[in-house]
Amino acid sequence: MSRAEGPAPGREGWGTPSAAARFGVVVFPGSNCDADCFWALEHLGYRVRYVWHQDSDLEDLDCVVLPGGFAYGDHLRAGAIARFSPVMQAVGRFARDGGLVLGICNGFQVLLEAGLLPGAMLANSGLRFICRYVFLRVENASTPFTRLCRPGQVLRIPIAHYQGNYYAGPATLSELERRGQVVLRYCDEEGRVTPESNPNGSLGGIAAVANPGFNVMGLMPHPERACLAELGSTDGRLILMSAAEEAVRRRRAPQAAAAAGPPDASAGAGAGPAGAAGTAPPGAGR
Repeated sequence: MSRAEGPAPGREGWGTPSAAARFGVVVFPGSNCDADCFWALEHLGYRVRYVWHQDSDLEDLDCVVLPGGFAYGDHLRAGAIARFSPVMQAVGRFARDGGLVLGICNGFQVLLEAGLLPGAMLANSGLRFICRYVFLRVENASTPFTRLCRPGQVLRIPIAHYQGNYYAGPATLSELERRGQVVLRYCDEEGRVTPESNPNGSLGGIAAVANPGFNVMGLMPHPERACLAELGSTDGRLILMSAAEEAVRRRRAPQAAAAAGPPDASAGAGAGPAGAAGTAPPGAGR
């Protein structure tokens, strides 16, 4: 598989100042949304390349995207074989090091099977493949993938799946809700979560979840298919552009710290081992 390069930052498109973000789109045997993701990211103005399922070099990337499709034909169950691909070992290391990982539809299923996200995916409650637009309510707008959204904002993004019925045990579900790891939830056009607005029987109407570090997110809807008004919605841009802006913010943070130079010793007098003057270590006093 060739590693095609996307446009250089600043090309004409929909991009923002985060155009320097570097994405990798994983290609498994059976992936069929990899080109869609590549196209959407390219036209948003970001750098993007394909990552073949046997590759393990992700060092040049800010965000890895696991696209939709039927990896390895969904044999056994969706994502069950793909989790053993060499690239998934690299994705696991990338995530543990804090890299951004976004799993879309089949990519979400792969992340669940790989243990990078909690829970499991069952067949849709109606036992039918569903392909249509749905409404999603933003439950957590503070994640790297929703930072451009508003809390409670309703997005319109399409789904296309047979196994999108998210399930987690009571203890896991309670923890997800408590920690804000439920990122998107199926709803109606007014933002109401109802049985009728849940297309697949997903527990609690859950459409997207994140890991405890919030650098890994899986969602069943396809944001890459909602980037053009001509296709019915541009709401998917918010997900992809959020990831890009967060990626660049993270990359610039250590650069800014280095440019600022070492702290003034006199300013830290009396600060103690906590570090910066007047700043307590994480968790202190809580």
